[in-house]
Amino acid sequence: MQLRQQMGWVPFVLAASLVAACGPSSSEILAPETTGVQAAELVELVVNGNFDNGQTAPWWSGPNTQSAVENGRLRVNVTGGTANPWDAPMGQDNIVLANGQAYTLTFTASATANVTVRATVQLGAAPYTAPLDQNITLDGTARTFTFPFTSNLATAAGQVTFQVGGRGAFSLFLDNVSLTTSGGGNPGGGPVAMTSGFYVDPNSNPAVWVRNNGGDSRASRIQASIASKPGARWFGNWSGDITAAVSSFVGAADTVDKLPVLVAYNIPGRDCGSHSGGGAGSPEAYRAWISAFVTGLGSRPAIVIIEPDAVAQLDCLPNDTERQTRLGLLRYATEQLRDRAPNTWAYLDGGNANWIGADTMAQRLESAGVRNIRGFALNVSNFYTTAQSTTYGTSVNSALSSRYGYTKPFVVDTSRNGNGHNGEWCNPGGRRLGVTSQVGGGAELLLWVKVPGDSDGNCGIAPNTPAGTFSPDLAIRLIDGT
Repeated sequence: MQLRQQMGWVPFVLAASLVAACGPSSSEILAPETTGVQAAELVELVVNGNFDNGQTAPWWSGPNTQSAVENGRLRVNVTGGTANPWDAPMGQDNIVLANGQAYTLTFTASATANVTVRATVQLGAAPYTAPLDQNITLDGTARTFTFPFTSNLATAAGQVTFQVGGRGAFSLFLDNVSLTTSGGGNPGGGPVAMTSGFYVDPNSNPAVWVRNNGGDSRASRIQASIASKPGARWFGNWSGDITAAVSSFVGAADTVDKLPVLVAYNIPGRDCGSHSGGGAGSPEAYRAWISAFVTGLGSRPAIVIIEPDAVAQLDCLPNDTERQTRLGLLRYATEQLRDRAPNTWAYLDGGNANWIGADTMAQRLESAGVRNIRGFALNVSNFYTTAQSTTYGTSVNSALSSRYGYTKPFVVDTSRNGNGHNGEWCNPGGRRLGVTSQVGGGAELLLWVKVPGDSDGNCGIAPNTPAGTFSPDLAIRLIDGT
């Protein structure tokens, strides 16, 4: 698949001149069909997060901090002479957290100095395990921060903390502090809590290559570092009977009590006709295909990534009619998953950290139906670090919040981001495997979505390896970071 970054394309937030040239206005293109769609009810866990009553309770001030309500917000005066962020904490106790449950922490903050402080949701006693641990940079401008995460704790002794030591003397200002359970339509901890871990695909391209090449000196390393790790299986027009293919994969995972990750990759005009071009032959064929895909899921636990590149590549479609058609197909996919796959967490692909501006991406995701499903996916088949992807995801959520009044959890593809991005997207050298699939880690989930060792196309350090074909040389380079 292709993840373009700097192609000089016109952003999909259409300028007036482009509207005049192309027809319908951007508002017509971007307006989602949301009739009958209701955001999941959120449960607020923070007490007195807006300080409207003029009181600080139940917020506490720890060593080296003093708090008071000033002009409708909390002012936290921090003394100097501390070495570590936790030497000057403040926060709120008795936060109930459920293992596997998704949450969103949101707050508005500023400071009287340019400082970096730490925001956590954590266990309130040793070992202070923190499902959310974020450093934020503040100055005199009040900004809203939004951090989705999934708890790996089951406790009634959680805390929300702001740890502000080690930065000298200054004042921190807080307002609209909120910790909510995230929407998405799945009760409790969803499919993560229903299973005992992520599924390792025994028939992934790396696993098949290892079985067929046991005498190759590279086989044991590829088995240990890639083929034995949980990752996604991609489904498209090569999958044959899609209901049977999906059902077989999800059923195999369910038999061993593991959580499968699937990628639906069959949108018409896929990959702008480039290395991974193809897809369903018509809108009608796609609707039938994605409906059959969802039938294969049934009520079994699963994670689904919806159509990598399809939202970000709206720009390459030739006219507004085709862009509107694609958005309608993506909305249809989200509606099918929402209505017919009750134990699936679905994530609509949202590009990567250096492709589409966060505000534009938020508009596109809203138009494509992200409010119908669990959230969005970032960095699929790309190389940006988890930190870069998390920063971008937080910015997208800030735009979703300010424009539409909600935020969504997101996941990050870490399959090849161990060395970060070097400016190339197609089989670049010097990349490395990232952390394996897990809950939390900055996003709701970190996942191996791209299969490490599968080629991006006839390009880069694999000029003769077609897209989706496994290369042991690519795999070893990712293991070694060469």
